[in-house]
Amino acid sequence: MPYKTILNVLGEDRADEDLQVATKLAGEVGAHLSTLFVTMAPVPTGRYQTLSPSWLEVRERNLEKLSERVTKFRQRLATTDLSFDVDSVYAEVAGPAYDIGERAIYADLVVAGPGVFANDDLKSQVVSGGLFQAGRPVIFVPRDANATLGPKTILLAWDSRPSAAHAAREALEMMKMAQSVHVTMVDPVAASRVSGDEPGADIATYLARHGINVSVETLPSSGHFVTDTLLRHALDINADLIVMGAYGHSKLLELILGGVTKSMLKEANLPILMAH
Repeated sequence: MPYKTILNVLGEDRADEDLQVATKLAGEVGAHLSTLFVTMAPVPTGRYQTLSPSWLEVRERNLEKLSERVTKFRQRLATTDLSFDVDSVYAEVAGPAYDIGERAIYADLVVAGPGVFANDDLKSQVVSGGLFQAGRPVIFVPRDANATLGPKTILLAWDSRPSAAHAAREALEMMKMAQSVHVTMVDPVAASRVSGDEPGADIATYLARHGINVSVETLPSSGHFVTDTLLRHALDINADLIVMGAYGHSKLLELILGGVTKSMLKEANLPILMAH
């Protein structure tokens, strides 16, 4: 779908860089940029610490800093041609996932820039709120990655699961504009209930009906992790973006045993659009 509203989640680290990334993306498609600045309160070390004068002083200082940052970002965005709004959340008792999810419901895309990508705590909150609570696609942008909503070459990581199909539909407009889309599978199983008798053929046909220039590539893992195989192939084809489903297995199972989503969220070196 066309991206008309983009939610940009900012944390305290590299917020300026993250805002610059989101401003660029929103400008590319003429979208409204909704910015949410998140500050996570320090974890109490004692049972009654939140009632102590020192704790309240820290809280007051944090809220003042948060207000100053919000004002700063509003002033910066006012110098652009974008339609925008800026809000904030000070997460104390629980994490900000709920607040992120509530705002993501009214966005077409959530952007998590380099600062959020490097912050495991905030990144997990974006996953919970954006991907799971709101069911919105999230584009994660690692540091030094060149993010764009008009990629020329896209790698679609395909495993025939509903989450991968959801990601493909969310990225449909970008794939239509791309020069090439590489449906990439690692060690697929040829079975009618899994990937079909010819793995990748069904999704390639679906994309081709939308006028997308698509190719199907089957890769052996050869003893390597799936994430490593996908990232190496993305480098080989000079991909601008990876599109993939997130948590094809249950989130709990992947958190316990590990999985491609978890590894990709740690190791990716180019933008990834995920959907669940």
